[in-house]
Amino acid sequence: MNSAGDPLRIAMWSGPRNISTAMMRAWENREDCAVSDEPLYAAYLAATGIDHPGRDEVIAAGETDWRRVADALLGPVPGGKAIWYQKHMNHHLLAGMHTDWVLALRNVLLIRDPSEVVASYIKSRAAVTANDIGLPQQGRLFDLLCDALGEAPIVIDAGDFLRAPERYLRALCDLLGIAFTPRMLSWPAGPRDSDGVWAPYWYDAVWRSTGFEPWRPREDTLTGEALAAAEICRPIYERLREYRMMVC
Repeated sequence: MNSAGDPLRIAMWSGPRNISTAMMRAWENREDCAVSDEPLYAAYLAATGIDHPGRDEVIAAGETDWRRVADALLGPVPGGKAIWYQKHMNHHLLAGMHTDWVLALRNVLLIRDPSEVVASYIKSRAAVTANDIGLPQQGRLFDLLCDALGEAPIVIDAGDFLRAPERYLRALCDLLGIAFTPRMLSWPAGPRDSDGVWAPYWYDAVWRSTGFEPWRPREDTLTGEALAAAEICRPIYERLREYRMMVC
């Protein structure tokens, strides 16, 4: 619990093809933490009509009214845990959604080089736009949080994080006012009951994992709309990166 005795609700905002699911694994491996996997996904698909792998399954399994989702995320914590880790995708925040509920959470922004994101994304879905990878939406969320907080929210760059996961997790826990546990550094391989129904389409690597994979340089050659999407997002990424957490 936090200092007021209330549960700590962490909203981790990321684009797709980041380390967001591995990060969810790390938090779920804590004994004091419940997790939610992309609770706004069904509402996003229903509102946009966009075609994603498993679209019908996601809509059938989830809540398509974002207002009900928001209310639930501020309601009782699953299992009565002290911490509730909510994995969110930036692009699930659609125009017209009220954002007051977001300000009631401890928000962390997880960023990744857009060229790496796009190169990974098009392995699962051929078409891609800047909005598909969520950086324009993340930029707007950053501005919203800056205005509300009077300072920048916590920003973590996946490239930095993978070079030193333990140091970053320790620093993040400290900023959030909770104790770090080594349980966050490794987890059993395989699926979880908490995984969204879309997991078979996107989570192959995470299901094989037992911890964060070491950072390695990537040489991604993008062309056409994939290159255009990455280049549209690059200035936003570079701006957010200026505010990223730096851990020595």
